Amino acid sequence: MKKASPAPPLRLTGLDPIVSDRTVVLVLGSFPGGRSLAVGQYYAHPQNHFWKILQAIWPDHPLPAGADSYPARRDWLLERGLGLWDVYAACEREGSLDSAIRNGEANDIAGLALPGLAAIAHNGGESFKHARHTQGLGVPVYRLPSSSAANASWTFDRKLEAWREVFLKHGLV
Repeated sequence: MKKASPAPPLRLTGLDPIVSDRTVVLVLGSFPGGRSLAVGQYYAHPQNHFWKILQAIWPDHPLPAGADSYPARRDWLLERGLGLWDVYAACEREGSLDSAIRNGEANDIAGLALPGLAAIAHNGGESFKHARHTQGLGVPVYRLPSSSAANASWTFDRKLEAWREVFLKHGLV
């Protein structure tokens, strides 16, 4: 009897961008993890350092907290001149690791048409692989250490310093 071949990974669709006309730095991740997709929120996994890094950069501006705080967190980002999106609009992936991403479809970063954009910061190596798509926008492009807890080669303090340096260069701190 012939074995059935395994089902192909599901095609996943990413989240909408969080941007405004006041976006100065656009942070690009690779693609939301499973938990983020399930709840429709960027960096929803509690062990990801993204929100902790931002709170440490802006300690005088408390990060909205609580079960229904995500809309307020989006506004909090935008008030600070930060935008957020991913390089992939869709992909096939089993699990949440970037290394499992297959057949990625790139987002149209240039199509965002952000008048105040001064820099793009890629959150980790998988996102930075697509820097060539963002270099034509005429702004500096940075590779930040991934905020993922899986990026254990960087301590929280080292991640924080790298992120703070980019934000300082562009007047967000």
